[in-house]
Amino acid sequence: MDLKNILTQLETANKQEVETLLLQFNRENSHTFTFNQNEEALRSKLCQSVLTVLGRQTQPSCQKTCLETLRILSRDKRVLAPVATREGMLILGRLARLHAGEEGDDQITPQEHAQSVEEERVVVEALKCLCNVVYNSSVAQQVSVEVNLAHGLCANLHTVRTWHHEVGLFTLRLLFLLSALRPDVRGSLRKEWHAVRLLSEVLEHTLDVRWVGPYEAARPDPQALPMPAEDNERAMEALKALFNLTLSNAGGEEDDHQFRLISAILRHLLMLKTETEEKTEEAHSHAINLLNNLPVYCLDVLIDVPVQGGQENYSGKNMDVVQVLIDFMEKRIDKQGSNYKEGLTPVLSLLTEGSRHHREIRRYIKAQVLPPLKDVKIRPEIGTAIRNKLVRLMTHVDMGVKQTAAEFLFVLCKESVDNLLKYTGYGNAAGLLVARGLLAGGRGETQYSEDEDSDTEEYKSAKPFINPITGHVEEPLPNPIEEMTEDQKEYEAQKLFNMFDKLSRQNVIRPMGVRPDGTLAPLEETLCDPPEDNSGSDSD
Repeated sequence: MDLKNILTQLETANKQEVETLLLQFNRENSHTFTFNQNEEALRSKLCQSVLTVLGRQTQPSCQKTCLETLRILSRDKRVLAPVATREGMLILGRLARLHAGEEGDDQITPQEHAQSVEEERVVVEALKCLCNVVYNSSVAQQVSVEVNLAHGLCANLHTVRTWHHEVGLFTLRLLFLLSALRPDVRGSLRKEWHAVRLLSEVLEHTLDVRWVGPYEAARPDPQALPMPAEDNERAMEALKALFNLTLSNAGGEEDDHQFRLISAILRHLLMLKTETEEKTEEAHSHAINLLNNLPVYCLDVLIDVPVQGGQENYSGKNMDVVQVLIDFMEKRIDKQGSNYKEGLTPVLSLLTEGSRHHREIRRYIKAQVLPPLKDVKIRPEIGTAIRNKLVRLMTHVDMGVKQTAAEFLFVLCKESVDNLLKYTGYGNAAGLLVARGLLAGGRGETQYSEDEDSDTEEYKSAKPFINPITGHVEEPLPNPIEEMTEDQKEYEAQKLFNMFDKLSRQNVIRPMGVRPDGTLAPLEETLCDPPEDNSGSDSD
């Protein structure tokens, strides 16, 4: 339908005719996401005309139709000027029942009164429009702050138990967008409007958490049906909003309690299954991202569940959720063509920090990832075990992935260089050792317990024959100089020296050595100071 014709008719149309006109436009453009640039001015005028209609007292059916039109138009960020105004945002906020820009106490509960199906559709369409407008317009984001849209959203969080699915979903999505696009709002959301606590309550209700201890949720019934798709959708939006709000934390007793409560809720979520494996993995990914934001001391909540009980080998701690994280990590490693930086490094970072600060977590993960060595005839990066997959990542092309995988294995080895080399070989570990200044051996700075991990008899018998560079026992190779005379050997040695000398003088290569502190330096500087023997025990 021609836009000029629509605009002309809207000028004189009554409410019924307006609804009929816009219904036709909506049907024709419901799947339109790219627009004719030559008609930008006309679409902008249509936005203004629709807002004018919405500003009047009209029936819910007409409001819904107008909002559907506005939602379609808001897909084009170039025509949002009429909407991205105080008046436009207040109209949408009012229709979404957010009480934007209005003064009132914290007990505003705009969704509590009964709504007809038509009225609820108006609220949903208004929330969808706000999501599009806020996402596509930086001006609208600023206006949202000025009219306290976030306050209205937090007021709606009080009514989580009365939500219908789409109202809850788009309320949470709008809160996520505001907290993502406007970092300056996060402080107010946390301190003034208690959004972290409210979002935690949303998760509790959505995930049907039943508390059996201070920070312990009841174990999910293994016979229960998977979490419904709608509940999963709302939970993921709440997790994303919480992630934004916990990117930085000021600490304090109240925050500590809230963070531990969130950790317990996330433990419950990690033990749940959804209707599809893909959605389960997505929900677990959001939970892991949020756990990375929480203080590391809160991770004890993941394994300290007295009512459910634990394993005697690990001081009575429950390692079920740690196993879920290990399985998630391996699944992400095995995912072909995946973005390791976004998909894998968060879980590696979480497991690394958990292992660094919690002895039982480290001991359990090491038993799964770095079991005592037996067969050392195969290079450590070859094979299908988790250890082999992680060692391969130590030479990944992405620097972030490479460093994160290496750091994870290093922490599992209690930051002992000798212990790390035993499992990976010097060649795979060289990048980490250079970055840490540990080429001469030694340990990292973190202090670990003195629990023992004795080597297997197979490893002890093979140890003298292991190539420290490759980390495995190599098949004997023929000696290329065995049949040379002494003169031939001297000639080849001099020839090799001359080649190195030439490359060095031309600055093609630069011979390097290792200082006593484990850092690299030009060879002439290191020859004066032989490295100290500061290697530590490789016990675990």
